[in-house]
Amino acid sequence: MTALTGARYSALDDVDPFIGTEATDLPAPHGLAGTWWFPKPQVGNTHPGATSPLGMVSACAYSGAYPTGYGRYGRNTEGVPAPIFDRLEASGFTHFQQSGTGMIRKYYNYVRVTPMIQPLDDLGQSWALTDEVAHPGYYAATLDTGIRCEITVGEKVAVHRYTFPESRSARAVVDLSCGGLAIDRSRTVPLRAQVEITGPGQAQGTVVVEGVPLSFYLEVDSPNWRQMLWHDRRLIDGGTRLDFDSIRHTTLRPFGLVFLGPARAGQSVELRIGFSLRGLGQARANLERECGVGRPAFGRVLAGTAERWAGYLDRVQVEGGTPARRTVFSTALYHSLIKPCVADDESPFWPYQGPFAFDISTMWDIYKTQLPLLEAIAPDRAVDILESLIRVAEEEGNFPIGYRMARGADRFSRQGSALAHTALADVHALGIGDLDWAWALVHMDDDLRRQYGEIFIDKGLVHPITHTLDLAFAHYCTARIARSLADDHLAQDLAKRSGSWVNAFEKGSGLLLDSDFYEGGKWNYSFRLMHDMAARIRLAGGDTAFIGMLDAFFGHGAPPVRQPGLAPSPEEMAAGYALNRFEGLNNEPDMEAPWAYYWAGRPDRTAQTVHSALTWQFGTGPGGLPGNDDSGGLSSWYVWASLGLFPVAGQDLFLIHPPAFSRSVVQFSQGELTVECSGHVETPISSEGLDGEPPVQYVQSATLDGKPLDGPHLPAHRLHRGGRLHLRLGPEPSAWGGTVRPPSLSDQV
Repeated sequence: MTALTGARYSALDDVDPFIGTEATDLPAPHGLAGTWWFPKPQVGNTHPGATSPLGMVSACAYSGAYPTGYGRYGRNTEGVPAPIFDRLEASGFTHFQQSGTGMIRKYYNYVRVTPMIQPLDDLGQSWALTDEVAHPGYYAATLDTGIRCEITVGEKVAVHRYTFPESRSARAVVDLSCGGLAIDRSRTVPLRAQVEITGPGQAQGTVVVEGVPLSFYLEVDSPNWRQMLWHDRRLIDGGTRLDFDSIRHTTLRPFGLVFLGPARAGQSVELRIGFSLRGLGQARANLERECGVGRPAFGRVLAGTAERWAGYLDRVQVEGGTPARRTVFSTALYHSLIKPCVADDESPFWPYQGPFAFDISTMWDIYKTQLPLLEAIAPDRAVDILESLIRVAEEEGNFPIGYRMARGADRFSRQGSALAHTALADVHALGIGDLDWAWALVHMDDDLRRQYGEIFIDKGLVHPITHTLDLAFAHYCTARIARSLADDHLAQDLAKRSGSWVNAFEKGSGLLLDSDFYEGGKWNYSFRLMHDMAARIRLAGGDTAFIGMLDAFFGHGAPPVRQPGLAPSPEEMAAGYALNRFEGLNNEPDMEAPWAYYWAGRPDRTAQTVHSALTWQFGTGPGGLPGNDDSGGLSSWYVWASLGLFPVAGQDLFLIHPPAFSRSVVQFSQGELTVECSGHVETPISSEGLDGEPPVQYVQSATLDGKPLDGPHLPAHRLHRGGRLHLRLGPEPSAWGGTVRPPSLSDQV
């Protein structure tokens, strides 16, 4: 590890895109982590394909299985996923994938490119993948036909390079009918399509998929090869254009382009594709801008994407840590920057210039951890995402909980309500970007009256009960922005309703009321970091009672539990839920729960919990994630936890805990923050081999720019200005942070 004070270290060197691509395979945890129970799918659902930071296009090997078309698994909602193939295989290479998500209704995987030395009749069969290599922006593998396949992407382009063995009839086949997954009820069928050959080695077309017109412009460097259209696996001799005005599941037959001819051993063919959601002309312009015109571009595009990745990843520098810990951290940072996609001037739904953000899958996954990370190290893109969400609200009637390339803002409404309000309040408090806040406030206020919001306003309570918490907090966030804009009447009205969160809790137990819960239960939803934690703790019976509830939830003193395995029985799952235990970091309601101790004066308990999670729940290798990465939300949690900082989304607040590294430097939105520790002790993680729980460290004292910090928290807007945060660590809990609590609304009145 190169010290930060010497040669510059880049996280790019330690990224392993294969982490999270297979079922969870972590060593059995010891200590506190051994008492946690993970009901959700134990697989990261990431893919190792070529990506560009927050870019529009990705490309990956395609098997048709779950997840994202790369991999071997069938769908699963709990336990360990079941493999449906005996090997890793691919039928070609597709474009546009999710990253780490769970049961999204459909996946993309459009425009499949298949290099072949077999006849066209064999298109669709899969070949074994070997010798895989992946780096940020680059993926390569060898098919068992002997073809070496390499892919890179730019922001709006993909470049394929295929190196063939000697063959009398080699070919590169472009299948424009491909979409979704090749498993039950997961196929995406194009609605309309047209494709035409426009010149030697050139073609263009538009495929309408789920209401989205995906246009492409394609160039192929294949000297002396023929190019032809094909339909239903039959070549169309002499044809230059295909048009399909209406396609249905029952009428779909595969169609596309093929480039074919003899290949000598080691001959490479390059295929370049520019994509756009705004027509053929813009697709061609995107290709020409990133690839140039009529010349090989693989190396140039790869270098540009690698440079962009380094530019983002280098905004977080760490010093110390074991090699495995650095690999996991760097990869988590990489996974945090793949999604959402931000495509400038590409919206197919409104005519305006500006950002079009999609693959927000979903706000429930990313609003607590990933969006605050983007606000810190990619503030311009964070603002672009929010500007796009406001435009969606204006065009479609409400802020989306999840938003893919296809229109449909309300598809994920069961997950949560009004979550965009939290991110907007964060950006407003930080003062970054140039959003029109009067415009934003209109849509924030309107959105509070839609769907569950109308019932909440009428009754102060709505089921599912978690939406009561969502809406109360969204009212709090919106009130802050209204107050800053001098709309005092609206601010007072919103602030009054924000207090309705108390209606969601039982008066005796201090837990939420019985209700339906999305992917969780009343226990793990009951420890949300609300805007009035002091009142919430009083409702639970005070500090001692609240700490007792948290200790039971996190399993202090409890025996180890057995995790759900392959195809767990209903009885096994019911017994696990009955534990009322921490359901792990891949369950979104639990992500912030370790920090609830702060408002009860026990930051030492948080230190123990976070330390155990960082030690046992993340590792190197394809099975190194404890569950779905969820578009980067889980990886962003890991980044913050490792840095010793946790953002309390929507509250202009960061909480401080012992970092995993002795020193880090983070380029925040308005300045450079250095976090340095004295007394730091390096500890290994589970994938390096552990016999027991490594020692926990605790903060003994803290200073910011040399001035003592009495409490374990800082305003987010202050942290974003940068400075030097020094933490003195020790092996025993201290009094620091126990008496000065983070702010609560009732304490400020």
